[in-house]
Amino acid sequence: MMSKKEKFPLYLSPEKKATLERRYTEDGSRSLTAFIENAIDFYLDYLSANNAGLFLPTSVQSYLDGRLDQFENRMASLLFKQAVELDMGMSTLADCVKLDEEYLRRRRTNSIANVKRTNGRLRFEQIAKDANGGGDDEWQD
Repeated sequence: MMSKKEKFPLYLSPEKKATLERRYTEDGSRSLTAFIENAIDFYLDYLSANNAGLFLPTSVQSYLDGRLDQFENRMASLLFKQAVELDMGMSTLADCVKLDEEYLRRRRTNSIANVKRTNGRLRFEQIAKDANGGGDDEWQD
């Protein structure tokens, strides 16, 4: 059942009209009117949603989801491996050296400050240099 339609003038440039006439069947529309109605509906929904992400083509959205899943899995794997290595190093150190709780608290406070100050870009050589008084001595093997 067709709803009643109202006729009104629509002014388009000749180029725009030619493009419409060439492409209106691409979305399955049977007429220019149907195509224009679909375009208007899409744009009104877009404005209502206020989020262009809801209107990404499914193929693009699917591709992005797949790539983000791969990235998430890769990061999780790398973080797990890093945590294992860190645990091994800390466990080995703890087996060799007995440290009191106050020292560990101070060390954690300093470490947090170092990570914040360097935005996580720590270098062992710089930490060793700072621990040895920050002199300009060459790195020693």
